Amino acid sequence: MIDLICLVFIILGIILLILGNINIRKNKNTLVENKDDYNFCVLIPARDESKVIEGLLKSLKVSVNMQDVYVIVEDINDKTVDICKKYNTNVILRTTKRQRKGYALDEAIKQIKDYNLYFIFDADNVVDKNFFKEMKKTYEQGYDIGVGYRNCKNGNDNIISACSSLTFSMINTLGNDFRNKHNANIIVSGTGFYIKGSWIKKWQGYPFHTLTEDYELSLYSILNSMTSHYNDKAIFYDEQPTEFSQTIKQRVRWIKGYFEARKKYIPLILKQLKQPNYGSKYSVCLGVRAFIYIIIGIVIFMLKNIVLLFMNFNFISLISLLSIIFLSYLIMMIVTIKMIKKDKLDLNYKMKIKTIFYNPIYLSTYVYCALKALFTKEVVWSKIEHKKN
Repeated sequence: MIDLICLVFIILGIILLILGNINIRKNKNTLVENKDDYNFCVLIPARDESKVIEGLLKSLKVSVNMQDVYVIVEDINDKTVDICKKYNTNVILRTTKRQRKGYALDEAIKQIKDYNLYFIFDADNVVDKNFFKEMKKTYEQGYDIGVGYRNCKNGNDNIISACSSLTFSMINTLGNDFRNKHNANIIVSGTGFYIKGSWIKKWQGYPFHTLTEDYELSLYSILNSMTSHYNDKAIFYDEQPTEFSQTIKQRVRWIKGYFEARKKYIPLILKQLKQPNYGSKYSVCLGVRAFIYIIIGIVIFMLKNIVLLFMNFNFISLISLLSIIFLSYLIMMIVTIKMIKKDKLDLNYKMKIKTIFYNPIYLSTYVYCALKALFTKEVVWSKIEHKKN
């Protein structure tokens, strides 16, 4: 009976994956070419980021008017302020203490003049010299949201930072690249993106305040038929955690924010499945749910065999348990190889080999992170110390 339940979950997951794939191919997006000037600003939430922000400002100086760069801080005595003065950027001092990136961006936007585009970066980012040149092409095509390619500053530091960087490869190289091909809404992940000023003006601020404001923006864009595009030639660099405990905290927050955002938007999206841009709407409703069902089926099967082994050693249960573990590991290895082969991450050959074998283990810990997120009543935003300038 339990085996049948596991099979039903796995089959249901596969069906949802197929349905999401079929529907996203039917997506319809209407673009209006932009004739306006490429007039943009850069917003950088930067609480206590004096160790890394100079790297970002130095990279921006190559192609950006620094008077259009706004660094958001919480304390005027923050050493970040002195570095900003050195590069002649604007410093915005927050007046409230609500600790989420969305709140910081909301305060800043309400204090600055209007722009055609608003770029958002984290203080630990570094921007490639051609980033804005490439993003201009995306803007001129008429996209409301443009997302760049996230490379990694410290992927070779250790296996944790390498595997952490592959999380975004999964979102972009496997997910958003496929969505691009079918003119569907992409998923915004973290930073290195722009939003068209007409939407900012409509919102009169930045209305996305969940733990994962980037995913909330993604769902909003699907609900409201905003057009979005992933530009893998617009490259920027990001620092990844090097300690496993940091990745646990980070991923628990992501998963908690994921459910928080979906609870808010998915009921609204479900009501619009036959309206314009319905391909993206089907995909966001079915895609991740499919993987959850498959994982539930596998986990239940494994737990059943573990219980049987403890109750009464059974060779068949042992073989079944080892077989499903090996098969799951092998599938995640294949996915990792595909990502490494297709992606442009700055990982050396030795680190790529290590990652192929370790990343499946890293991915499996998402199950623990999901359980912790579900059973933790309140997950608060916690700062990850950035060091690599």
